[in-house]
Amino acid sequence: MPVEAMPPVTRTEDGAMRRLGVELEFSGLSLPKLCELVPEQVGGRAHVISDYEAEVTGTRWGKWGIELDFAFLKALGRENNEPNVEPRNSLEELSESLLAAVARQVVPFEIVSPPIAMDELEVVDTLVSELCRAGARGTRHSPLYAFGVHLNVELADTTAATLLAYLQAWALLFDWLRERCHPDLSRRISPYIEPYPLDYARLILQADYAPDSAQLIDDYLAHNPTRNRALDMLPVFAHLDEARVRATVDDHRIKARPALHYRLPNCQIDEPDWHWRDLWRDWLQLEHLAGDADRRARMAKDFLSFHDSVVDRLTGDWQQQTRRWLLDDDALADH
Repeated sequence: MPVEAMPPVTRTEDGAMRRLGVELEFSGLSLPKLCELVPEQVGGRAHVISDYEAEVTGTRWGKWGIELDFAFLKALGRENNEPNVEPRNSLEELSESLLAAVARQVVPFEIVSPPIAMDELEVVDTLVSELCRAGARGTRHSPLYAFGVHLNVELADTTAATLLAYLQAWALLFDWLRERCHPDLSRRISPYIEPYPLDYARLILQADYAPDSAQLIDDYLAHNPTRNRALDMLPVFAHLDEARVRATVDDHRIKARPALHYRLPNCQIDEPDWHWRDLWRDWLQLEHLAGDADRRARMAKDFLSFHDSVVDRLTGDWQQQTRRWLLDDDALADH
C-alpha cells in the first residue's frame, strides 16, 4: 500500500487536513531508553514525570506521551515526586518495587502520539522501525501480552449522518476486520475489543433509520453503555454532548474529541512481516464504505438478510461474503 493512500475525504469542515493519533503498546524497552529514542525520531525533548511516565514536548505535532499503562503506578509515581511528601518507609518502597516488577511483565509501555496530519504519517513509520530495531516486543512475544495498536481517527465532520455512516460501515465490516487483525487470545478474552451487539447492528442498518444526534447517542448508549468496544464512539459522543454520555457512562478515561477510537489490532511490532500501515489500509476500507451510501445500503440489505436466515447463520460466513464488497488496493491507492 503506497504511503500516500488516503481516505476519500481528507479535510475537515474548516479545510484542514484530517489527523490521526496512534497509540502503540509494547514491552522490552525501559523508560530511559524510550526517552532517548522517541525525541530522536520525532524531535523535541523528553521530560520525565515519574518512574513510569514521561512526555516529549516541542515537536511540530504537539506532545507525545510515554507511559507504563498502569494507572495505579502512574498515580503513585506522581505522588512520590510531589514536594512536601513524607518519605516512604522501606516496606512501602519494596511493595512498589515488587508491584512495578510484576506490572512490567504483563503491562505494556505505551507511546501516545498527538494528532498527526494524514499526509505526514511517515514519522510513525520511522518511529515504529526504530522501536523494533531497539528491541520492542509485541503481542505474540508472550501469552500474557494483550498489546494493541489504537487509531484515533479525526472526523471530517460530526453530523449525525456522518457518524451513522461510520457506525453502519463498522457493523458491516467488523467480522472481516477481526479476521484481518487476528486478535491474539490474550486480547480476545479481554473485554476491551467487544463488537456491537447484533440487535444494535440490526437497528442502525435499517433503511429507514435516520436519527438526529441526540437519538443516535441515546441508541448507542442503550446498547453500548461501556468503553469496551473495538470501535469506541464515546469520545466523539462526549465531544457532542458530554452530559448525555456521562449520565450513562461516568468514566474519567473518556476523553472528549471529534475522533473515532479504533482499538482492534494487535501490536506485532517485533515481527518482520508486520507493519502498522497494513492496519491503516484496512481502515481505509471502512472510510470508503462510509463514504459510499449506495454500496453501504446494498451491503446492509445483504447483512440483514444473512442474519435473518437461520440456515445462513449456521452454514454461511458473513466475513467471507464481506470480501465481495471491498475495494481492491488500486482503488484505495487512487485517493
